[in-house]
Amino acid sequence: MPVTLQAALVAGALGGLGLFLVVRELVPSSPRLDDALERLRTQRTPATAVGGRRSLQTRLGEGLVRRSDRLPLVSVPTRDLAVLRVPAGEFLGEKALLGLIGLAFPPVATLLFRWVGLAVPLAVPAVASLGLALALFHLPDLSVRARAARARDEFARAVGAYLELVALERRAGSGPTQALTRAATVADAWPFVRIRQELVRAQLAGTAPWTGLGELATELGVPALEETADIVRLAGEDGGSVYEALRARGRGLRAELLSKEQARANATTQSLGVPVAALGLVFSLLLFTPAVLEIL
Repeated sequence: MPVTLQAALVAGALGGLGLFLVVRELVPSSPRLDDALERLRTQRTPATAVGGRRSLQTRLGEGLVRRSDRLPLVSVPTRDLAVLRVPAGEFLGEKALLGLIGLAFPPVATLLFRWVGLAVPLAVPAVASLGLALALFHLPDLSVRARAARARDEFARAVGAYLELVALERRAGSGPTQALTRAATVADAWPFVRIRQELVRAQLAGTAPWTGLGELATELGVPALEETADIVRLAGEDGGSVYEALRARGRGLRAELLSKEQARANATTQSLGVPVAALGLVFSLLLFTPAVLEIL
């Protein structure tokens, strides 16, 4: 087999492996049922290996968490991780592992190239290692940001339903605290579970439930939940009727979510024009190339 063909095969295999790793990181995947149940059972404790030993990712992540204030390139998106309920150690451990993979990939590829007889300057793997390590190190930030945005949209839709339920409870004569608690027990979706947990925590701490919901809204970055807490707080402190205010805020929130969905759909439709135009251009070239060649 010629050396150039061997080098081309090795380069294609390495490029395909790198592309697969990047796509697998960006495309959301469905979690395994046993892993999800284990996370729920352990309340998102750090991952451990067989025999109770902590995994390499966990050890790296915990080390970075302890030194995050002294490392300029290490940043923790606290709100996004709070929405996803991902520990900071797990997140930073994933970043560290990907960075190490990016750092080691070009030297390994260079060794393979030299093995098939293709000389590569030493400056190429050095620069490529730094660039690929930085790119892969920041790749989880993009993934977490996208997943957190989808989770916040889902939480906002749940808050819209929660508003209506609280309004109905108030219309039925329930008190502010009772209305917030009863409305949160209607569904088992994760936003309602988070609201129930925060209400229980506020009750055990001896604070008002709307105070706990306001803190949860600040932690997750969901303003709609904080507005709900403010409306019910007015009813609890002043004794006024908030039925119409809750219904009006629910309608406004649904209109905001609908506008956001329409804007996202329009952006997706516009992005589809580029591949369609490229496909039309390729099709035109296929049609006219034989005629042009025949004329020439």
